[in-house]
This record gives sequence, structure tokens and C-alpha cells, in this order.
Amino acid sequence: MIDCFGRFLLQQRDNIPGILYPGKVALFGGHREGNETFLECAARELHEELSYFIAPERFEHFFSYQGPDWDQSGATLHGEFFVVRDIPPDQITVTEGTLLIIDPNAGLDDLHAKLAPSAACALNAYAAKEGMIGFEL
Repeated sequence: MIDCFGRFLLQQRDNIPGILYPGKVALFGGHREGNETFLECAARELHEELSYFIAPERFEHFFSYQGPDWDQSGATLHGEFFVVRDIPPDQITVTEGTLLIIDPNAGLDDLHAKLAPSAACALNAYAAKEGMIGFEL
């Protein structure tokens, strides 16, 4: 998610044992339920996690991942990543973790070690697609 000022809106995950990547910086989102599409999943998950509805047509598909699972050795993973822009941070209420606002023009060197694998993968793909010079995680 990108706010009205071009900043990344990320999730600082709770530091609770038993959840995936406790204390890490992650993307908002989650796993599909039933027969929903990846887009339906993204819209539902963001609504649940932000208490803010974003219409599915606002989501831009930008990256597909199919490869080794970051959590299970020997397993594979398929994920679809979307960008949604112009989110007003003052209108969202994060229900899981806390909101972390990152200016991509500021130094991001210390962010890499804090990122969950999917967030690192997606942010690198986004930076490459957008031609963000000097943005490497």
C-alpha cells in the first residue's frame, strides 16, 4: 500500500510467539479462503486488517511469485502481489500489529533485516519495476 504522499504503508507485526514472523515488518494481506481469487483475498484481507474498504478495481496487479516456500522447507508457494495507491493513513485503523510508514526516499538500509520474506521480495520487485535507483534491500 502506498499513501497519498508516496510512502509505503507496512505492517509492524506483533511480537507474539506462534504467529508467522513475530516482530517483523510485513505487508498487509493473507491467505485465500475457499474459492476466492487472489484479488478478492487482497480486498478482504486489507478490509479486515485496516478497517478501511478499498474497492477491488483500485488494486493494481504487479508481481507474481512462484517458487520455494519461505516457511516450509521443500514446499512451493504461489502468491500474487498488488499495489493500491492514495490510501489516507489517517483513515485506517490497523487491527493486527501496528502501522509503519516508510518514506522510500529516506535511508532504507536498516529495514532489510526487519522484513518478512514476502515483504522483502515484494518491495524489491516494486523498486525494480518503478526504477527506484539506489533502492536495494
